[in-house]
Amino acid sequence: MANTGRPPLVAGLGALAGEYRALLCDVWGVIHDGLLAFPAATAALARYRAAGGMVVLLTNAPRPKGAVMEQLDRLGVPRAAYDDIISSGEVARSLLATRGGVKVHHVGPERDLPLYDDLDVRLVGEEECELISCTGLVDDRSETPDNYLGSIARWRSRHLPMLCANPDIVVARGKDLVWCAGALAERYREAGGETMVVGKPHAAIYALAEARIGSGIPMLAIGDGVDTDVRGAVQAGIDVVFVTDGIHAAAFGPHDRPDIAAVHAFLDEAGLGAHALMVRLAWDH
Repeated sequence: MANTGRPPLVAGLGALAGEYRALLCDVWGVIHDGLLAFPAATAALARYRAAGGMVVLLTNAPRPKGAVMEQLDRLGVPRAAYDDIISSGEVARSLLATRGGVKVHHVGPERDLPLYDDLDVRLVGEEECELISCTGLVDDRSETPDNYLGSIARWRSRHLPMLCANPDIVVARGKDLVWCAGALAERYREAGGETMVVGKPHAAIYALAEARIGSGIPMLAIGDGVDTDVRGAVQAGIDVVFVTDGIHAAAFGPHDRPDIAAVHAFLDEAGLGAHALMVRLAWDH
């Protein structure tokens, strides 16, 4: 069964594991909440690997692999849960590498500066730059996209292109929703600005995943974001499990007992299907 508009609810990864040799697993919202790892999720991935499967974490984090791995270590995600990490930051680095010497103005928190390590780019102020490189809001605890309206107007007046290294609009950090770089890119595009957005759901990150895993290997994607994880997998022709107790959970009723009809209607509205639904990533429930 491929992605359909009426995907069934399954108890856990154990119900599907035998059909696939590799998993493309989302990170934020599926294996951690930005504060702590989800033990049942990481245990399910480790069990899948122990049986011979390959797990690639596919994340819209705007940082290179090493920096993402360090963050996962801090959050308590065991390295036994995955084989590899592919981030939107890696795709952004590939794009920046083609523009040697470009003057870049970084918009985002300092923790994302490893994005530029060992690249031939010049980090400069807004007045000198040739490219806006956005990894997020500078302070996502206190700012909203409205704080950037003046900046957006200035960038647009200079016809500056924006590279968005994280397509997510919002993510859940614990119980709070925080704005991401995708929200600024959306505002810039609406203002008529040129945007280059990398990561899920765009094709380049899936092409990189296929290159790492190998062509023709049966893969299953797992994620909680309809417009990133689900849309990206569907566009790439990959079966996908939609995790309901994630970023969209409030639309589906009780977290442990989602209204399946509401989930199906939600997917219909997005024009998407899925291979299966799962409340949370676990081996079984």
